[in-house]
Amino acid sequence: MHAAGPDVRRASKTPVDELMAFEVATRDLVGVALRSMQRLDGEVSLPQFRLLAALQDHGRCTCTQVAQSLGLAGSSVTRLGDRLAASGHVLRGAEPANRSVVTLELTDKGRKLVKQVIARRRRELGRVLDRLAPAERAACVQGLRSLHEQLGERDATEPRPRLPL
Repeated sequence: MHAAGPDVRRASKTPVDELMAFEVATRDLVGVALRSMQRLDGEVSLPQFRLLAALQDHGRCTCTQVAQSLGLAGSSVTRLGDRLAASGHVLRGAEPANRSVVTLELTDKGRKLVKQVIARRRRELGRVLDRLAPAERAACVQGLRSLHEQLGERDATEPRPRLPL
């Protein structure tokens, strides 16, 4: 046996029914994100799409920067970047001052793919949100903004993986 550390199963002050509502909403939103990618027909995998979405957000950057953004190992990003370069979605390059530093940036094909997925996601979300009363929608938006702010207030030394879907 090992010494007991802090109890990682600390009881939450949030009522169980509220926690469950957020768990269900998380599954629902992940489902929307995944459905928006269904028509890719194997063009890119989910990890590859995450890389494309990160490049859409950040523009041309090094493999190390993308790895930090996604919470992945640099070698994983390099492999994903190699596959995406081979398929024409990403352009591999190097930093002029240090040719050993690999850079990645979206090609027109990669940008088009990301835009298609985002458009599908927005259409589905829009159909659902259009069915909510304006006051309900506004309350959801405010709650989600607050949640996003709280999730963003993590220890600055802790990596903040993004999950672009």
